[in-house]
This record gives sequence, C-alpha cells and structure tokens, in this order.
Amino acid sequence: MAIIDLPSSDTFAIFVIGVLAAIVLWDAFWLTKQKRDIPTLGDLPNGGFAWSSEGPQEVIRQWGNLFSMAAMMSLPWALISLSNTSIIYGIIWDILLALHIIYLLIPKRYAVTSTHLFADGQRYEWKKLRLSKRQPKRRIMLLRKGWGIFGPLPVGGKYHDLEQAKTAIARFYQMGEESE
Repeated sequence: MAIIDLPSSDTFAIFVIGVLAAIVLWDAFWLTKQKRDIPTLGDLPNGGFAWSSEGPQEVIRQWGNLFSMAAMMSLPWALISLSNTSIIYGIIWDILLALHIIYLLIPKRYAVTSTHLFADGQRYEWKKLRLSKRQPKRRIMLLRKGWGIFGPLPVGGKYHDLEQAKTAIARFYQMGEESE
C-alpha cells in the first residue's frame, strides 16, 4: 500500500490563511465601491431610493454572520495543538476574521432602482431576487433565486428608510410583472 505524503501542517495553514486573506481583501474591495455606486442618498430618478445604515442596524442585519465568525475564530485553536502548527497562524487567522467582522459592522449604503438593488458594493437584478414571504421587523429580507439556503440577502437601515425602500421594491416588482 502506497503512503501519500501530505503537506506539513504549517504549509496547509499558510494555504488556508491565503484563502481567508483573499476573501477579506475581496470584501474590502466591494465595500470601497459603495460610495461610488451610490453617491447621493434620498429619492432617485424613476422612483428609486438610496439610504445608508448605521452600525446598530448592521449588527441586526449581520447577527448570524457575527456568530459564525466567532465560531470560526475559535476553530483553529484545538487543531493547532493537535497538529503541532505554529501558533502564529492562529493569531493571523483571528486577525483576518476580526477585520472581516469590522467590515460586516461598517455602515453600508443601499439603493433600489427600477432595475437593481445595490447592496454591499454589488448590484443585483430584480429578476434574480425575490422578497422573502416572512419579513423581519428591522430589515428587509430578499432571497437570491437559485441559491437555496445560501441565498438570504438582508438589507439594513433605519425604520423609515426601510419602509420607503419596501414601497419602491413593491412598485418595481409590480412594474416587472406588468411588463412580462
């Protein structure tokens, strides 16, 4: 029976940290786009609306992700001692995840237009989204079609802004149904 040589635990740790660093940098890139994509807040042409959130609304919006990040921060510590991996990789892992948590909590800019939702520095076509049947009280829950359980796209903001956005979203969905 042939024995397969696996990479060292430190080599694997470097690989995993590289992947995490790429994810954190990718998310940071998209966050920088939101000000460019949504330069002004308030009413937009063609019945659109743009608004921004504050830190507490992002905590409400991201609560599930925050718990996931906390669990992921604790994950490597048991494995480090079992695999004789250098502790520096666990520290780097936690620093990268802490940066990601900060990104999750940074106030965001959102906009709804007749064709797209702008959220998290990205643009989503309405035909690829649907409103969740059960709407939470303090955010708007959209679902990405075809993503299954990985499809929730919560949108945060102040109550008044969310109500105005819901009205615009309903109007845009109605316009889309009429044009079909």
